[in-house]
Amino acid sequence: MTESRPHILLVDGMALLFRSFFATAVHNHFQHNEQGIPTNGVQGFARHTLTAVSLFQPTHLAVCWDMGAVTFRNELYDGYKANRPAPAPELMPQFDMARQVSKDIGWKNFGSEGLEADDLIGSLVKQWKDRARLTIVSGDKDLLQLLSPSVEVALTKKGHSIYDVYTEARFKEEYGMTPAQFVDYKAFIGDPSDGYPGVKGIGPKTALKFIQTYGTAENTVQSIGELTKSERTKIEANLDMLRLSKELAAIHCDADVACTLDDLALPSYDSDTVSRLEGHGLRSVINQLVLSEPVTMAGGNRYEGISDPFK
Repeated sequence: MTESRPHILLVDGMALLFRSFFATAVHNHFQHNEQGIPTNGVQGFARHTLTAVSLFQPTHLAVCWDMGAVTFRNELYDGYKANRPAPAPELMPQFDMARQVSKDIGWKNFGSEGLEADDLIGSLVKQWKDRARLTIVSGDKDLLQLLSPSVEVALTKKGHSIYDVYTEARFKEEYGMTPAQFVDYKAFIGDPSDGYPGVKGIGPKTALKFIQTYGTAENTVQSIGELTKSERTKIEANLDMLRLSKELAAIHCDADVACTLDDLALPSYDSDTVSRLEGHGLRSVINQLVLSEPVTMAGGNRYEGISDPFK
């Protein structure tokens, strides 16, 4: 039976931008455009998204962005992501450029001050999961908490086209918990990459035991009398951090992302699209775009591709 529901691709724009930047920056391959702006991250983001459209064949698409380094999570905990280095100088101008390029291609973009891309993706999932099938493209495993019968998460793995795709069933089998319980699990073990510790001394094995036995962090605390003395001591000494870690780990799904399906429709590419991308110096993106969908320039001539410097 043919799938009749819309299929929405939700792209974590910042995750793809960072991944693409570091994949080429390690070889000092920044490739500046005529304005002197490095474009390696932007080109990688756009090409990654074009490839994802070809692979997953969505009917609709949205790109979500972080809008600055400070979010409500920093207000909750000043150590949140404090361990991360400042962005490289070559990356700084590519943040605004990537969002502009996404808009110039015709993709629908979402960003909100104080929120992360994850929160916007979660809010779009909440809005559409009962009416559409959704595929999330990112490298961030935190998004696995959004899995459901209608939501899959495609984690970047290698290059532009290799993904590790998780469904709700696969997650339950591999992790031994539900996607919603992933937040409680992280509340116990913390997340070193995001800079919050969870409960000191509680590792993955013990955390999983708590989740499988009691369901949630709150239920575990309510049943603390059933735990070993060592477990009780660790949790009692870190109760505030346990609660805070869960709040930091949870994707907030109440952002204002109201939109219609028409807003998320995949664009048609034309000569104006090519001209806008030429203005940014994104030749490899243009090549991939015209290969995925033939573009006729003004005057009826086909766009002639340019050799791809990233091959």
